[in-house]
Amino acid sequence: MNFKKDSIFSKSDKIKAEKQLHGGVLAVWGSPASGKTVVATKIAKYLSDKKKNVVLLLCDMTCPMLPCICPPSDLENDRSLGSILAAPHVNEALVKYHMVTHKKNDYLTVLGLQKGENEYTYTPFSDIQAKELIASLRKIAPYVVIDCSSYIANDILSAVSLLESDYILRLVNCDLKSVSYLSSQLPILKNAGLDFDKQYKCLSNIKSNQGVAQIDTGMGNFTFKLPYSAEVEQQYLEGNLLSELNLKSSKAFRKEIEKTVKEVFG
Repeated sequence: MNFKKDSIFSKSDKIKAEKQLHGGVLAVWGSPASGKTVVATKIAKYLSDKKKNVVLLLCDMTCPMLPCICPPSDLENDRSLGSILAAPHVNEALVKYHMVTHKKNDYLTVLGLQKGENEYTYTPFSDIQAKELIASLRKIAPYVVIDCSSYIANDILSAVSLLESDYILRLVNCDLKSVSYLSSQLPILKNAGLDFDKQYKCLSNIKSNQGVAQIDTGMGNFTFKLPYSAEVEQQYLEGNLLSELNLKSSKAFRKEIEKTVKEVFG
C-alpha cells in the first residue's frame, strides 16, 4: 500500500497534531430504512472534506453496503472487512492492510464486506474480534463513523459498536413502524448496559406531509431533524453517496449534517 501524504497512514507532524482534536467513535443506528448508511457516509464525507482523517465502517453482513456508496472504480483495492474479523485476533497492522482507500479522497478509508459476500463467507467471529477492531480503529484515525445495521440482536459487530462507541446517532422515520421498532429493540440495548446518555436522537428523511410535531412529542425531543432530499435519494439509488450535493433543494440537508458533526464531535 502506498502511504499518501497527510492521509490516515501518514506519519507527519500534521497528523499527529490532528489527533489532539475532539474526535471519537460515532455509531449511526436506527430503524430500518431510516437512512443510516446515507447519514453515516455523508458525515464521513463532511469530515474528510474538512481534511479530517476518518474511517467509515459498514457493518451490514446481510446486505454489504461497500458496493453501494460509490463506484468500484473509485476505490484503490477490493479488500474485505471479513478477512479482518476472521482472524483469531485483530490488531492495528491487520486493519490497515485490509482498509479500502478512496482514490479521490486521501482522508477517507472504508471497511465493509464486498459485493457477493455474506456473514457465512468467512469464519464466524465473536465480540472479541469486534472490540479489537474498534480499538484498532481508534489508534488509526481520530474520527470513526460506524454504519450499524438495524437488527442488533443478530449482528455482533453492530451491537458491540453501539456499546463501544463514544456517541450514538439514533435515526427514526416519521412513521409507526419506527416507533414499534424502537420499542422492540431498545430493551435489548438497555439489558446490555448501553449508556443512553451518549445518544443523539435524529428524525430522518422528513417529508413535508408528515406529522413531525406528533412524532417529536411522542418519542421525545429530537436533537437533529434531517429533511428529505431528492438529490440524496438519487445518489443512494445510483450508489454514489460520496458525490457532492449541489442542488439548492439539498441545502437544508447539508446544513443539518454540518450541525450534527459540530454538535457530536465538537
